[in-house]
Amino acid sequence: MLLDHKSGVTHEVTNQPPPIEPYNVLEADTPLLDALEREGAGWAIEDVRALGELAGSPETREHSERCERNEPILRTHDRYGNRVDEVELDPSWHHLLGTAVERGITSLPWRDPRPGAHVARAGLFQVWSQTNAGMMCPVSMTYAVIPALREEPDVAADWEPLLTKPDYATGALAGMAMTEKQGGSDVRANTTRAEPVGDGHYELWGHKWFCSYPPCDVFLTLAQTEHGLSCFLFESKDPGFRVQRLKEKLGTRSLPSSEVEYSGVRARLVGEEGRGVATIIRMVNHTRLDCMLGSSAGMRWGTVQAIHHARNREAFGKTLAEQPAMQNVLADLAIESEAATATAFRIARSYDEADAAAPFRRFATAVMKYWICKRAPGHANEALEVHGGNGFVEESGLPRLYRDSPLNSIWEGSGNVAALDVLRAMAKEPEGLPAFLAEVNEARGSDKHLDAHLDAIECSIGALGEGDPQWAARGLVEDLALALQASVLVRTAPPAVADAFCAGRLSQGGRAYGTLPQGIDSAAILERALPA
Repeated sequence: MLLDHKSGVTHEVTNQPPPIEPYNVLEADTPLLDALEREGAGWAIEDVRALGELAGSPETREHSERCERNEPILRTHDRYGNRVDEVELDPSWHHLLGTAVERGITSLPWRDPRPGAHVARAGLFQVWSQTNAGMMCPVSMTYAVIPALREEPDVAADWEPLLTKPDYATGALAGMAMTEKQGGSDVRANTTRAEPVGDGHYELWGHKWFCSYPPCDVFLTLAQTEHGLSCFLFESKDPGFRVQRLKEKLGTRSLPSSEVEYSGVRARLVGEEGRGVATIIRMVNHTRLDCMLGSSAGMRWGTVQAIHHARNREAFGKTLAEQPAMQNVLADLAIESEAATATAFRIARSYDEADAAAPFRRFATAVMKYWICKRAPGHANEALEVHGGNGFVEESGLPRLYRDSPLNSIWEGSGNVAALDVLRAMAKEPEGLPAFLAEVNEARGSDKHLDAHLDAIECSIGALGEGDPQWAARGLVEDLALALQASVLVRTAPPAVADAFCAGRLSQGGRAYGTLPQGIDSAAILERALPA
């Protein structure tokens, strides 16, 4: 409405959605509430709910935006020329990271290993990830390092109490540094060397192309000895640990990722010499779980923003959410989000279970790390598009979601690495695939699309030997992932969600979001995704 030009006000703002904050991130997320209860962490819901209230507050959103605006700065030397290698971080970064540590996201299953502890911690991770994705990197590494450290009891005795202490000021954080320029994912091509210096210690000499979060207190790294590639722990305060530069990255710009040099860094062996990959993979398996959770959290945040916007924005005489074309898009985003959450939490439960769950856990982690993380960028793009031009504007938060979304698909094994890991597991860990198929077949007979899909998978597995298995790896892993997601949803989700997923993902549906077939109960799906 045009106003009197003499008043100095040119227009009033109409037809724009109100801020969604404050809202409780957990209370708004029925699929996550259900997953916590179903997978054995009902006892932790109040703690997750309390963190959900904090995560959905305007104050927390401002902290996240502030540490994104004020990116990390590397100070290599002090004013007198002394080497210091300090990373300057905004106070809001410390607020967010400190909250994660103090709420137990770095340590809960190790301090309180009751049934459901990994699921409870996954709930905390998924809720807090929706505040700032970059900050969750040191959170994940600190959580994940404990199984690897336990390969060396003396090292674990020294560091586990600090790494699991829920106190940001007096505890410790752990990172990792594996990647080198010439090797990338092929860590066996690493040239960093470790020379024994007596008393069980080594000196590290070399260079790492990526080192996550250099302010960590300790790091696991890989280096060559006379017996082959081995795993070592070193402290960042060692004067031979030098941060060369911070990386200019596409996303997670609040997180300082670095390139570092080892110049005689004193280190301790972790695990057996020459078996560094086998040792550090115990850390990697847990960070892969967090890759799934992080991507799932991003999908959830994008879904919430899209539905909220569409319910509060009008076009052509109706809200966007009342338009059938938009209902299809929103429902499609919602079922993708719920499938990611439900499956990630099913896998999180396997980390709580005894060794009998190991074959399923190992195989399903590789399959779903590939698929959930691969789906995140397209989901972020569609959530942004729901907002139109408003979503393309930085202050909406959607551009940051879009930039951050590819990271989990790259970290801890890019798409090809993850897919080939599944092939390797099929050949060298023969119990994994049968355990996985036994899980997905628990839903056989419940949906015609799923039954046909499971039959097709059996044929695909049988045909692997007819060509180059690597050529077919991604297609097979995609089919396996969809089978697990559909099976979990058929067994646990409301029929409106499960039916839409099976019809939209397992039949001859469209290739973009918003192409679900006729007959989908979009109203029920959207009410579950974000109660009005």
